[in-house]
Amino acid sequence: MKDIEKIANENIKNLIHTIRDKQVIVDSDIAKLYEIPTKALNQAVKRNSERFPEDFMFQLNTTEKDELVTNCDHLSNLKFSPQLPYAFTEQGVAMLSGVLRSKRVDK
Repeated sequence: MKDIEKIANENIKNLIHTIRDKQVIVDSDIAKLYEIPTKALNQAVKRNSERFPEDFMFQLNTTEKDELVTNCDHLSNLKFSPQLPYAFTEQGVAMLSGVLRSKRVDK
């Protein structure tokens, strides 16, 4: 069981990026961890926007998005997306656990 935990922790570490001098995880990666569509995650955040101040979450600008896509192969699907992803700090990720009430969506 400890090997599985180690692998899970290593995989999560690969999802953490430094943007604006903050350690963050982008919305699409968090959505995958929760096994929900990114759109559903962002809708839940918008419904609870007062719970997500700027030190919990912020939206990337075009330059930040382009740099992230260049450096992270698994985010290549964002390359042509007109949407700018949201980035969540550790506190934002913790807040998401209280906001996301939906059951997993089967794919």
